[in-house]
Amino acid sequence: MRILIALNAFKGTLTAGEAGAAAARAARRVCPGAVVEVLPIADGGDGLLEALRPALGGKLLRSRAEGPLGEKLRARWLLAGRAAVIEMAEASGLRRLGGAKLRPLDASTRGVGQLISAAALRGAPEIIVGLGGSASNDGGAGCAQACGFELLDRRGRPVARGARGLAELSEILPGRSGKWPEGLKVTGLADVKNPLCGRLGSARVFGPQKGAGPREVEFMEKALRNYARVVKKCLGREIARLPGGAAAGGLGAGLAAFFGAGLEDGSAFVLEKTGFRKKLALADLLITGEGCFDAQTFYGKAPGAALAAAAGLGKPAIVVCGVSLLKDPRELRRRGVAGLIEAGRTPSPAAAVEAAVGRELPGLCARIGLPCR
Repeated sequence: MRILIALNAFKGTLTAGEAGAAAARAARRVCPGAVVEVLPIADGGDGLLEALRPALGGKLLRSRAEGPLGEKLRARWLLAGRAAVIEMAEASGLRRLGGAKLRPLDASTRGVGQLISAAALRGAPEIIVGLGGSASNDGGAGCAQACGFELLDRRGRPVARGARGLAELSEILPGRSGKWPEGLKVTGLADVKNPLCGRLGSARVFGPQKGAGPREVEFMEKALRNYARVVKKCLGREIARLPGGAAAGGLGAGLAAFFGAGLEDGSAFVLEKTGFRKKLALADLLITGEGCFDAQTFYGKAPGAALAAAAGLGKPAIVVCGVSLLKDPRELRRRGVAGLIEAGRTPSPAAAVEAAVGRELPGLCARIGLPCR
């Protein structure tokens, strides 16, 4: 039997590689004759560099950047041939806040812009930005400021950092285009389809994940609507309803506004680059999953795309997760899930994943009709 283990990061606890390695140790122990392959996957959020580096090669570099609240740090990015890959969460992600109090109105994507500048000045003509895991809801305004754009209020003063400043935005002046490589191409890898503004927009859907209460959500919605109006007036780009514009707190919309970026499905991009489908075709069983398995998994997340691919090829799939909010057997079958393994929330997540897979995999294989050997 051949088992393909393609897990996403367990946000805040395990990288995709760590989760996959833990599951693989258990699978090899309880299915000693099986050929087990581990393939970390991602959708543009946490773990993008880890997932793409084996496929793209290249060199991991570190550059100085600001964290979400202006703290100084060194963030990784990948230079692979003529392309640079930036994982926005490396500089501006929730994980960079550690135990600090969330400040959704003040958190900024400035660090992402600093990484884009570093890659562009290094001569990379193509920049791929993974969108996900953001601590900010500033619509990519901080990213633009770090790249030389001036975002000004009615008095001609730079607006405050974060979503707070967008409420006062009145004018945008062009950036330092002369310092960019000619023909620079920027692509955003989005893990959601939501637009920047509205009922399903960045503030109302994702603001609470970044610590925003009801009043802050309404403030951010109005601020982002003003931002979209000024972008249209000054740059001629319509971003309020752009599919995927809400990705990474609106950074998707910001990349489109300031760099003319195209937004692609991050999961599809990563699965294609890593050769996931070819590996899955050779496998008898797929094990995929992430920290929290819920309905959102099927709206742009990598495990949802992996499950859809498995269903298309007629391959059975088991989900390994920390916790699952999907419990109904009929719903799971409809989603292409033949078995569910929950590791729980523990201080030792890798050990918990290994223990849970070791305990439950043989029985699930027997139920599916696969010999666990």
